[in-house]
Order: sequence, then structure tokens, then C-alpha cells
Amino acid sequence: MARLVLFYVVPLVLGIYCLVSAIISRDDEVRHLPKIAWILLILFFPFVGSIAWLAAGRPVTRPRAPSPYERATPEFPEYDRPGRAAAVDPDADAEFLRRIRERAEEQRRRAREQKLPEPEPEPEGDSG
Repeated sequence: MARLVLFYVVPLVLGIYCLVSAIISRDDEVRHLPKIAWILLILFFPFVGSIAWLAAGRPVTRPRAPSPYERATPEFPEYDRPGRAAAVDPDADAEFLRRIRERAEEQRRRAREQKLPEPEPEPEGDSG
């Protein structure tokens, strides 16, 4: 009975665990081989492929380091997705926002100047 568990059940459970782990892993986090190669290795060589996956293929479970242009603390969580660029220099960001406001005010001023006078209402009565 112990041999049955040792030679059949343990490799089967290990193979299923590693196969599921390989399938649900993100493509960019899998190490050393493409994800499909790891899945095929585990399927064709269950014991050796599973051990290889655990030793060399599975993603490292350390937190992802943010890129230099990501915000450290989210001010607006809906905009703070991984990989979204943010201003590195707060002074440059403030200058950019100031220029945007000035441009918007200039566009509003031009729209007011170009506004045509409203037509005069037609006199009622004699329409012939």
C-alpha cells in the first residue's frame, strides 16, 4: 500500500499541481522556457517535468518592483494600474497642468469672441 502511494499517487498529485500551476501562471512571469513548453514537458514527462517546473520554471513569488514612472502612493486608484506612467517631477507636473489651464481659458475666450449675435425676432402680424 505504501508503494502504491509513493510511486503512483504522489507523482500524480504532483503532476496535476504543477500542470495547473503552469496553466494559470502569466506568460511573462514563467522562467527559462515559454509557458507552452513547460506545459508540454509536464504532460509528456510528468515526474521529471514537475520537478523541473518547481525548480526552474514557476514564477518567483516576490512582489513586482514598480517602474520608475509609476506612482508610489495612489491618489486616484482607477488611474494607478501597473505600468501606467506618472510624472516623476512634481514641479514639471504642476507646470504642465498650468499650461493646460491657460490653453483651456484661451479656447473659451476665443469661443466667446467668435459667438455670433443672435438674430432679431421677426415682427408678428403682417405676413402677407
